[in-house]
Amino acid sequence: MRHLLLDFGGPCLKSAFELLHRLPSPVTWRGPFDPSTDEPWQRFMAGEITEREYWVERAGELGTDTQGIMRWFFEPPSDDLIRPEMVALVDELQTNGTRVGILTNDMDTFHGPDWKHGISFVGRVDVRVDCAYVGYLKPHPRSYAAGIDAMGVPAHEIVFVDDLPINVAGAEAVGLTTVWFDITDTPDSFRRIREALAARS
Repeated sequence: MRHLLLDFGGPCLKSAFELLHRLPSPVTWRGPFDPSTDEPWQRFMAGEITEREYWVERAGELGTDTQGIMRWFFEPPSDDLIRPEMVALVDELQTNGTRVGILTNDMDTFHGPDWKHGISFVGRVDVRVDCAYVGYLKPHPRSYAAGIDAMGVPAHEIVFVDDLPINVAGAEAVGLTTVWFDITDTPDSFRRIREALAARS
């Protein structure tokens, strides 16, 4: 059984696009659920802007900043924001001695440094790496190197899961086995994670 290294937002934390009803006013954009409604998302997927820049733009439209829009989506911090399928999978893996880690780009930048203390799932994984403190965000190779080092096992023994194709490609380039987490089809995403974990390294 391989070990599991997870992006946080999307694979573990429900996507902001699944929580649009929490915004103070209705919006027409839907991100990956309907890219035709979301021109900035299309630019992000094309590599023309970063994820940070995407959310800065969306927050500005609503008269707030990045942490402000994230508060609408994800406050108060609660385990209800975590996908129950991921909680069950992590519990199962850790019972079997499999290491599980989080490799996230901007948890503290987006949510503030204290937010994670309200999410018990964050404290239950074996490894937590916020790339904002590494100095290199995914998909930079050094971000993955920090995650691999923290996991304490070779890259070929790790399955890395992310909902952004650009980050999946970056992980593949450094030798990680990868699974793209499609937030529009979570049952299939979990099926593919389990298949990758069970495959021989």
